[in-house]
Amino acid sequence: MNRSATRSEPIDFGYRHVNLRIGGLVATRFSIRTLAVNAVLAAAAIGVAVLSLGFGDYPLTPLQVVRAIAGQGDDFHRLVVIEWRLPMAIGAVLFGALLGIGGAIFQSLTRNPLGSPDVIGFDAGSYTGVVITILLLGSHHHWSVAAAAIAGGLLTAGAVYLLAYRRGIQGFRLIIVGIAVSAMLGSINSYLITRADIDDAMSVGFWGAGSLSRVGWAALVPSLIGGALILGCATLFAPALRQLELGDDAALAQGVSAARARPVLLITGVATTALVTAAAGPIGFVALSAPQLARRLTRTPGVPVASAAFMGAALLALAHASSLAIAQAYRSVPVGLITVCLGGLYLIWLLIRETRRNT
Repeated sequence: MNRSATRSEPIDFGYRHVNLRIGGLVATRFSIRTLAVNAVLAAAAIGVAVLSLGFGDYPLTPLQVVRAIAGQGDDFHRLVVIEWRLPMAIGAVLFGALLGIGGAIFQSLTRNPLGSPDVIGFDAGSYTGVVITILLLGSHHHWSVAAAAIAGGLLTAGAVYLLAYRRGIQGFRLIIVGIAVSAMLGSINSYLITRADIDDAMSVGFWGAGSLSRVGWAALVPSLIGGALILGCATLFAPALRQLELGDDAALAQGVSAARARPVLLITGVATTALVTAAAGPIGFVALSAPQLARRLTRTPGVPVASAAFMGAALLALAHASSLAIAQAYRSVPVGLITVCLGGLYLIWLLIRETRRNT
């Protein structure tokens, strides 16, 4: 028998790819285009983050920043870069990646580009927890505020899940219930702020704007540990997420139990936004826009979790650098306001695009 006749033909997956095999345990396939996009986004995020270290009340050149990171140069430059600005730059990359992961998880589970933690109302729940802690309990301690933000986000997620549950979870109903709960929490927050004294109201208002300026090494280290856990969980369940995008029955046919995978993915998605909100306040629209922008760049049929993380990191690093550049030239602007402005333009474009597609 001719040996060439028995040789199996390579499978055409419709895109250029590379295969990765590690012993007999790991075998996966990567799109070359997705790898290239991820590499470019990672380089952009790191480059912009390094560039942002030179912005501030004491401007530094990129060379001075690099020398300070390498442990060289003036002692004051190292103090400014390492102790003051580096935690914020790392936080911008880390929190952007977490928001991208959270957005990818919820948009895949709901199969809707509007399925984002900030749209569903989890950010509003975290904000309500902080408002109650500061205005009603009178506590301004960092860890009590962080714990209140996480508890508020998780409780809101549980309430939305229970209210949307009807023999299972449907994405559209989850979004509608989340928007309604977010509106109710917004009215409660506004009422409590109008009844507070001016100092507490300003404190809560500044926290609600979303800012990385409060992120130091003490707050960043727990976020790095939590982020590593979330990243590990998202990596383990990313294959199940792709199967769930096909529907529960199709996922079950391929060995994925929606009843077991979906709660874990929901908790992971909520944990991303709760962790970010606890450290920096609510930062809107990154979780909404990063997955869809990444999907368009990679041209994948589903929402790529890894690419969404890299896109989120690049977007928030860019917003953070823009915030510092504006502060250096004019006055301080919280990074959350910049993401909301840019995200609002993206949402308008998305709604117009969907309307034209359906007409």
